[in-house]
Amino acid sequence: MEREDLYGNFKKVVQFHDSDKRYADLRVRLHYDEIRQGEFFRGLVMGYLERDEDLMKFLNKLKDKIERQSNKKRRKIKRSDEKRKETIDKFGLSEEELESIFDMIEKEQGDT
Repeated sequence: MEREDLYGNFKKVVQFHDSDKRYADLRVRLHYDEIRQGEFFRGLVMGYLERDEDLMKFLNKLKDKIERQSNKKRRKIKRSDEKRKETIDKFGLSEEELESIFDMIEKEQGDT
């Protein structure tokens, strides 16, 4: 039986192309830090989805560098992230409590 995430099975493949040199450098650095490649990328994805403050600072620097997003849109996203954080802090809900609430809602919708 396959391991299951909260919302499904681990079946999706995420890949991209890069140079041999950068791939080798990544593998060496991951080996040095004792982190598996999958753990590394899943950790980055989770940090991005959970809007980790440190990762978001890095992404904002990246956005500056690649000039992909307007300053107006970045300000809008920043305000949205701040509002999200304020709401979470206001209600004092942990990730587990939020998941529990969504599970209850899902169960109620399934019963109707």
